[in-house]
Amino acid sequence: MKPKMKLLLTTLLSILVLSSCKNSKQVLTADKQGFSLGADISWITELESRGTTFATAEGEVMECTKLMKHLGLDAIRLRVWVNPRNEFSSAADVLKKAQRAKANGMDIMIDFHYSDTWADPGKQFIPKAWESHTYEQMLNDVSEHTTTVLQLLKKNGIEPRWVQVGNETSNGQLWPMGKIGEQPEHYAGFISVGCKAVKRVFPRALTIVHLDNGFDRDLYEYNLGVLLKNKVDYDVVGMSLYPLAAVEWHPTKVSSAEDAVNKCIANIKYMYEWLGKPTIITEVGVKVTDPEGGKRILSSVIQGAKKDTEGHCLGVFYWEPEAAVGYNGGYDMGAFVSDGKVNKPTIIMDAFQK
Repeated sequence: MKPKMKLLLTTLLSILVLSSCKNSKQVLTADKQGFSLGADISWITELESRGTTFATAEGEVMECTKLMKHLGLDAIRLRVWVNPRNEFSSAADVLKKAQRAKANGMDIMIDFHYSDTWADPGKQFIPKAWESHTYEQMLNDVSEHTTTVLQLLKKNGIEPRWVQVGNETSNGQLWPMGKIGEQPEHYAGFISVGCKAVKRVFPRALTIVHLDNGFDRDLYEYNLGVLLKNKVDYDVVGMSLYPLAAVEWHPTKVSSAEDAVNKCIANIKYMYEWLGKPTIITEVGVKVTDPEGGKRILSSVIQGAKKDTEGHCLGVFYWEPEAAVGYNGGYDMGAFVSDGKVNKPTIIMDAFQK
């Protein structure tokens, strides 16, 4: 081969390699996408069915999704259950709420629970329709459910920016079949087929593996280590962070709300150093009964995630801020107050103002 031709081929190869690395880096860090401020408002249709309306602090009545945009948010998170006992959090209900988000120019995160009801670290119930299925059948169930819901969205012109393949799967999912301490390979298998299903429908959507207690590095090393060992391909680490509750629930792990926030920020940086993956705080909540303190804590979470993670956090989502204290059996970490019919934001929501 002539020297000039050899030099040309070497140069072209170098350009291709660098281009590939650059594109990969963009996917992993999503630097071009900016920092998102969002909220999970999955309860809105249920609240509306009970006669609840929403308004600004000054009293201007406004549909809840539009109100979130008015308050400085640019993204909405929506949970989906397989066969819920009523229409709320069904695929059709999710579509209805996703259409509102799109109409308001907001990005969308879809949160698959792979259950007929709530899934979290303390419970991961197999959907009733899947209860008698083998592991291989359940892999297909996860894939088909994910595909069906996302195709419904796609058919209606909705393209989510992110998709969670499970909700707070710290201890696995679809128990006992996918309990991480008993059958880690099954857990990894469920996450893997879910992520693949997402990419088949929406290749550009970022897949999220979501765990609780963002301050707990040991938890993340263990759970995500299982996925790493089993070569599961996903894009983003999702974290829940409830700084005040953490002190009560995990006193041996955190000493204060500030400590929980600081350890979470440090964990976000560690996730990128270890896995090369960015993080998104998919759930955060503070006490609505202390709005001033709540605003201060939420501001520290947002500012820390945005400025102190070296660009490796993609955003912060509040969990059900539109709920007034006591809703759904005593939830007290929303960010709104109610007069019985109209829910209005407290100053907690001011933390989202850019």
